[in-house]
Amino acid sequence: TVGRVRLTELWARMERHLGAGYAASYAHDQVIAQLDGRTVDQALADGVDAKTVWRAVVVALELPATER
Repeated sequence: TVGRVRLTELWARMERHLGAGYAASYAHDQVIAQLDGRTVDQALADGVDAKTVWRAVVVALELPATER
C-alpha cells in the first residue's frame, strides 16, 4: 500500500501509466463510476482526496492491486 497520496504523486502516477500527454486528457474526459460518475478533474475540484481518486483510477484502468 502507498499510504497518503499527494496531488503531485497522483499526477506522476497517472503520467507513468497513461503517458504525459494522455494523463491530462484522461483526467478531463474519462468519467469514472467509482468517483460517482465524475472525472478525475471534477472529483478533485469537489474536494475528493487524491488517494481516493487514485484508487478509483487503479480500478478503472484495471491496474494491479500493488499500484494502490
